[in-house]
Amino acid sequence: METLMEEEYNWREVVLPSLIPVVPAPELDRETGERRRGRDIIVAVDHGPNSKHAFDWAVTHLCRLADTVHLVHAVSSFKNEIVYQMTQVLMEKLAVEAFEVAMVRSKARIVEGDAGKAICKEAERLKPAAVVMGTRGRSLIQRSLSTFPHFTYMPLLENVQAPRIS
Repeated sequence: METLMEEEYNWREVVLPSLIPVVPAPELDRETGERRRGRDIIVAVDHGPNSKHAFDWAVTHLCRLADTVHLVHAVSSFKNEIVYQMTQVLMEKLAVEAFEVAMVRSKARIVEGDAGKAICKEAERLKPAAVVMGTRGRSLIQRSLSTFPHFTYMPLLENVQAPRIS
């Protein structure tokens, strides 16, 4: 695994298990184009329950058959191998779940640095149809003053909190 650097933007691609069978080339001209290509959807993930709830919501309500889910997780440093390995296992598990639930393709990337800035850079790179993230337990006012105000070309779906069990 090689760490790449791009304008102080370090990231590592996570190799996910190959789950999608090889699909033959389309037989009809109408099967090519936008409908088969799908959309890119970024889901910001971490090890918390709100992140898992946001991922479940995105896979259940937002994803279509030809879409690609890009899982993004920010870490403070790649030097911590335990955190990196735990994140890799989490992303593999989520990729399998996304395929089983919605039959969507998944790509995963672990980025180094501040979570907000890293997600913004990934969104600028991919130009996704949507960015989905958990609320981290913040209130409505705190969510409205989010660190992502400059995304005018795509929706930011900041998911509601997972229901609390008393």
